Amino acid sequence: MNIRTTVKSIQDIMRQDVGVDGDAQRISQLCWMFFLKIIDDQDQELELLQEGYRSPVPEKLRWRSWAADPEGITGDELLTFINDTLFPTLKELPGVAKDGRRRVVRDVFEDAYNYMKSGQLMRQVINRINAVDFNNLAERQHFGDIYEQILNDLQSAGNAGEYYTPRAVTAFMVDRIDPKPGETLFDPACGTGGFLTCAIRHMRERYVKRPKDEQKMQRSLRATEKKQLPHMLCATNMLLHGIEDPSFIRHDNTLARSYISYTQSDRVDIVLTNPPFGGREEDGIETNFPKHFQTRETADLFLALIVRLLKPGGRAAVVLPDGTLFGEGVKTRLKEHLLEECTLHTIVRLPNSVFKPYASIGTNLLFFEKGAPTQEIWYYQHNVPEGQKAYSMTKPIRFEHLKPCIEWWEKRKESEVAWKIGIDEIKARNYNLDFKNPHTVEEDHGDPAELLAKLEESEAETAKLRDRLKAILREALLR
Repeated sequence: MNIRTTVKSIQDIMRQDVGVDGDAQRISQLCWMFFLKIIDDQDQELELLQEGYRSPVPEKLRWRSWAADPEGITGDELLTFINDTLFPTLKELPGVAKDGRRRVVRDVFEDAYNYMKSGQLMRQVINRINAVDFNNLAERQHFGDIYEQILNDLQSAGNAGEYYTPRAVTAFMVDRIDPKPGETLFDPACGTGGFLTCAIRHMRERYVKRPKDEQKMQRSLRATEKKQLPHMLCATNMLLHGIEDPSFIRHDNTLARSYISYTQSDRVDIVLTNPPFGGREEDGIETNFPKHFQTRETADLFLALIVRLLKPGGRAAVVLPDGTLFGEGVKTRLKEHLLEECTLHTIVRLPNSVFKPYASIGTNLLFFEKGAPTQEIWYYQHNVPEGQKAYSMTKPIRFEHLKPCIEWWEKRKESEVAWKIGIDEIKARNYNLDFKNPHTVEEDHGDPAELLAKLEESEAETAKLRDRLKAILREALLR
């Protein structure tokens, strides 16, 4: 069975439904349906492996009870069941305080919505979904790749693109941070779970050798996402990656909690994140922070919180825009605090096109460890591959593009793409971290007087052509 063909056929069926308007709604609809199928397949496996295990979903609402039979309910009967029984019950699911999987189900459906208006088309979609066996490892892994493509599709779904960080970037950051089972790993703005899935894959490939290692890894994951759609996508993503209890993903705003209320028990070993930037937090959120850190800029508030959340010796990799590096005011105080509390050892500067099409500003990967003040910062400038003008949707950044940086990482030397700056120079520039590559020769654009003369000549030629065109049009109208 070709899973890619199955998913495409599901999307084609949904496009026929008048209730589903655009990519974001289609993906949201797909997600809650996949979620119920995946968790039911997982439940059936756990029922065999664990004595006394009970599904978090009430029996009549389990996928196997109402969806598995291809000749089962359809049309208006199916729509009535979905809208009047399934959704209301799962939104108000009791017993979530003691059962993490139960809480995940309720959180996923809390703000979910059934967009489809045709029960017949919905039955067709359900029957296609039934073709995928999520207990078959090969099928699950293949579907995981398809699911990543679905998440990638969010780039064209308006603002939903903010939830997706290129997999090459997340994989590179995880590779450099090198998380291990038992280390608490936190993403305070987790989106669809890209950093989590990369970290899980990394640990399973390198360190998970026994069931005990897997348990340690799963117990040490932490994440928060405030928006409903990416939270649902992330929970589904975790189930796809074999996480039994994704209730560690909180549906909340990390910044809505008071800065000083994060205490010793909240400290983590690792933070991996791409906090939203360019956005403004709602009124009042900034008052959760100390006066000298108060701002409406989301990325700045996250940076302040990340420094607080790290344990001594804890390490972080964070995506931040150029504006954080050169910004003044609150940004200056934040950078001073970061460099006093942490060793900011590496800044990888990325080209503007890495996050296209939904963001075209310069971005940076900041790597730091808490415990000792910064003495020097290494900069590495990642350039678009030779022969390519920019990254794009058809030619995105790939992990192999970042391998030269990995090779440089362990034996750092200055080169045409790498340089270091001492703390004294940083302080002299009032903590402006926007240091350009000193090995790049500024392009010679020519003599200004000659350029101005050429511009005037071109403008005069343009004026002549305009006059000729007007004369031709006037003559045509008089005929």
